[in-house]
Amino acid sequence: MTTITGPAPAPPAPSPPPPFHLSTPRPEPLIQGAEAHIYTTYFLHPSNPCILKYRPSKPYRHPILDARLTKHRILSEARTLVKCRREGVSVPGVLALGAEEGWMLLEMVEGGTVKEELRRWGRRERKGGEVVGAQEGVGGREEVGRAGEIDDEVMGLMRRIGEAVGRMHEVGVVHGDLTTSNLMLRHPGRKATNGMTNEGASWGQEQAAGMVSLEGEIVLIDFGLAGQSVQDEDKAVDLYVLERAFGSTHPDVEEGFKEVLRAYGESYKGARVVLKRLEEVRMRGRKKSMIG
Repeated sequence: MTTITGPAPAPPAPSPPPPFHLSTPRPEPLIQGAEAHIYTTYFLHPSNPCILKYRPSKPYRHPILDARLTKHRILSEARTLVKCRREGVSVPGVLALGAEEGWMLLEMVEGGTVKEELRRWGRRERKGGEVVGAQEGVGGREEVGRAGEIDDEVMGLMRRIGEAVGRMHEVGVVHGDLTTSNLMLRHPGRKATNGMTNEGASWGQEQAAGMVSLEGEIVLIDFGLAGQSVQDEDKAVDLYVLERAFGSTHPDVEEGFKEVLRAYGESYKGARVVLKRLEEVRMRGRKKSMIG
C-alpha cells in the first residue's frame, strides 16, 4: 500500500542568543547560514531597527576550543568593520558586541543586495515599466535577454562597485567572499535608522510597488571571512571571486564587469598592479578548471 504524506514540516526557527531571547518584540530570523544566524531586531528603541549577527556554538568542537574560536572570529569581524568605517569604507556600523557570547549588533542597511536588484532590473523593460518573465537558465540561473548595449544605469552601478572595492583594498582589507550577495545598494535619501526615505516610502514599499532603481550607495557586508592584507595577490583573488560571481549569477550584464575593473584601476595608487596580478590569478583558475 502506498502511503501519501504531506510536505515535511519546516524546521523550527533558531532561538536568538541571550539576552535577546527575552526581548519584546522577539528578534525575527532573517538568514540562517552555516556559520552565523542573522536576525532583525532593534537598538535601544523599536524605532531604531538593526541587524543581530550570532555565531552559535558548534557541538562537534571541544567547548574550550569552540569558545575561543567564536570569540576570535566575532572580534576579528568587528575590528575589521570598525577599521573600514573609520577609513571611509561604506560598511554597516557596529552598534554593540558580545564577544564571549558570539553576537554583534549592526546598523540596518535599508535596501537590497546587488544580486537582487540586478535580477529585478533584468526582469523589467525600460519601455512603460512593464515586467517581463524571466527564463530559467543553466544551473537555475535567471537569464533575461536585453537588446542592445548595457544600460547606462547598470554601468553606473558597476562603476560604484569598482570604487567601493578599491577603497576597501586601499585601506588594507580583503573581503574573502566578495559576491553580489555581499554588496548592498542603499538608495538615495535612505535613512539607516528608521528605514524611511525623505519622501516617506520604505524600501519594502518601493519593492512591493515594483519600483526599480540602480542608483545609490554600495555598502559592503558580511566580513566573516575578511582579513587585513596589503598583498596584491589577496586583492586580486577578491576581484577574481567577484568576476566569477558576475559570470555565473548575472550573465546578462557580465560584459559590464569591465567597468568595475576600470573604476577599480583608477580608485587608488596600487590598483593597476593588482589588475596585472588578476591576469595571473585568472590563468591559474583556467588551468585548474581544465585539469579538474
